[in-house]
Amino acid sequence: MEYKNISNLSEFQSVLLKNFATLVYFSHNKSDVCKVLKPKTMELVTNEFAKIKLFYVDIYKNPEIAAQNGIFIAPTILLFFDGKENLRISRDIGIDELKKKISRPYKLVYK
Repeated sequence: MEYKNISNLSEFQSVLLKNFATLVYFSHNKSDVCKVLKPKTMELVTNEFAKIKLFYVDIYKNPEIAAQNGIFIAPTILLFFDGKENLRISRDIGIDELKKKISRPYKLVYK
């Protein structure tokens, strides 16, 4: 599963309406942390949480999406279920920590 890019606010809102489980990765290409974490997050979600759809927002190219969602730090990951924000995690994100934080709501929804 690959990240799909979101390029404007209406597309962002549409993604949340069309997909029940959505993870949005907010970052930019100038951050080394973002570059390392992005593929690890994709691998985690693909292998452990297959029903979650992955999306990417470049906060430099799409500042209105970032601002609308209160994103001021990269990387930031938002997880939505049924269009409602369920998880927000920023900056120093460990994959094990992310797995634990996604696992609880995911199991409540899908098991």
